[in-house]
Amino acid sequence: MKLYRLLTGPDDASFCHKVSAALDKGWELHGNPAYAYDANANQMRCAQAVVKELYGQNYSPEMKLGEQ
Repeated sequence: MKLYRLLTGPDDASFCHKVSAALDKGWELHGNPAYAYDANANQMRCAQAVVKELYGQNYSPEMKLGEQ
């Protein structure tokens, strides 16, 4: 089973830490990061897709993807 997550956050160190934590748990980058200006927050926002292959498990919508 392959899992997919889209990590998002402000364009600062906290976003880099979020992506680094996912990589440390075995997630892999999927595609390029994206950047967009959030006019409501008056800041740049980042997004990065990550994927992870899990064996011997079936997908369930109740899964906590961040805990995988």
